[in-house]
Amino acid sequence: MQAELDRVIRALGEFYARETYLFEKDLGERTLTHRLAVYLERQFPGWQVDCDYDRLGERTLRMPKGSIVSTDDHLGKSVYPDIVVHRRAVPDNLLAIEVRKASNHQPPEHDRQKLCALTDPYLWFAYGMGVSLTLAKTSVTSDVYIGGARNQPLSDWLSERLKGAGLS
Repeated sequence: MQAELDRVIRALGEFYARETYLFEKDLGERTLTHRLAVYLERQFPGWQVDCDYDRLGERTLRMPKGSIVSTDDHLGKSVYPDIVVHRRAVPDNLLAIEVRKASNHQPPEHDRQKLCALTDPYLWFAYGMGVSLTLAKTSVTSDVYIGGARNQPLSDWLSERLKGAGLS
């Protein structure tokens, strides 16, 4: 898991080094998400990196009934992760990432619930790991999700590594 997180850190480092314009002009989360995905793709050779991907093979991703995470995309609360690292055809789901701007004043609970559900090993589309990233102009805060729950040791490890990379 730490090797994958190191790749995320390298992608974030390159993203912050090259995409200052996006923060200077206060562009939206979808723009930030797309540009971050470009740098992630370079770090995960042999994997596909997609934004707002809503499939598992031929199936559409849907949350279990009773979930607080809506699948009603016109409300902007889709089940689609912001970024996924996966193999489309197999399917093989390595990493789901939710991205937020630090200036987003909506409660982060929706993203947390989504990452818990997406990493839940008892659901058929489980991702090996989920990462929540909150992007500020010059820094990143993060949480890591494994097995349907926030993983404190990996979250702390990632925070320390981000700090060491000058991203926190």
